[in-house]
Amino acid sequence: MQTVILNSRTDHDGFLRLQVPVALPNAEFKVIITFQPIPSASAHRTLTDLGWSPDFFAQTAGAWEGEPLSREGQSEYEVREELWIPAAQRPPRD
Repeated sequence: MQTVILNSRTDHDGFLRLQVPVALPNAEFKVIITFQPIPSASAHRTLTDLGWSPDFFAQTAGAWEGEPLSREGQSEYEVREELWIPAAQRPPRD
């Protein structure tokens, strides 16, 4: 079994047409399709969409009534072993 993951776009009639090269002519395959819409980059999600009650932040912002919070000084930075990532999987450098 082989898994193929790809992004595709529907046509103007709402049909998604797939062509998947499998390199085995005249062979039978069991094909399982799961599709998941990709949210638009411009889609605005509300706090309710994200699971928050509509007035959560209005009710909790500035609501701390205990002693003032303070941040302690930072400790020394831990030196870690360098992580090796194959070149093909490395994210692009800025």
